[in-house]
Amino acid sequence: MARLQGKIALITGAASGIGRETALLFAAEGAAIMASDVDEAGLAGLPGRAVKLDVTSEADWQAAFVEARAAFGRVDILVNAAGIAIGGAIENATLADWRRTMAVNAEGTFLGCREAVRSMRESGGGAIVNISSAAGLVGDPKLAAYCASKGAVRLLTKSVALHCARAGYRIRCNSVHPSFAETPMLERMFARASDPEKLRAGLIRATPLGRLGSAGDVAGAILYLASDEAAFITGAELAVDGGLTAA
Repeated sequence: MARLQGKIALITGAASGIGRETALLFAAEGAAIMASDVDEAGLAGLPGRAVKLDVTSEADWQAAFVEARAAFGRVDILVNAAGIAIGGAIENATLADWRRTMAVNAEGTFLGCREAVRSMRESGGGAIVNISSAAGLVGDPKLAAYCASKGAVRLLTKSVALHCARAGYRIRCNSVHPSFAETPMLERMFARASDPEKLRAGLIRATPLGRLGSAGDVAGAILYLASDEAAFITGAELAVDGGLTAA
């Protein structure tokens, strides 16, 4: 229970779902936590420091790293867990929804990676874990913007990993690709469906392991990639999808 002992972790999207579960797990494994989210009230009850962070804001990102260095001296781990999902096939997706999705999921991850690399290269290295999606590996006809944004996260991760490796920064960058995990985001999707139980049953049938995932399933994968156990892993993509993308 000390796989991150002495590590400093900045986690976005920590107010709920995968981000919150990751913050709790990291703290239990010995990390000092800076939990961030645009929903500041949702950060209540988490260990460590809480900071309001809109991941689409360059200024917010810069301020978060300044605060983290002032409080802890450095940042060892960044988990880019903030994200949104707006449905829409290519024929009916709006430009506003596309831009909002890309701003949060793709640009937010870009800004976080950039600030992390600038900070970590000065402090001797670190680990970045970007939360993509199974929809960043395979397409979904009803999620045009979401698939595009999560695909961008996947390849941004590889670019960051190669840049840091070749520059000798000792900064690793990997992506995690969850499928359907029982989180508030998924519950909102069920609530919008005309037949929520039919949708839930269909998602379970599509998953070879026969169940939906949990936030804990995903947090465990993030922990592994953030820890020194993954010291020789960079530029990798880890699917946490019950076999969905293997079928």
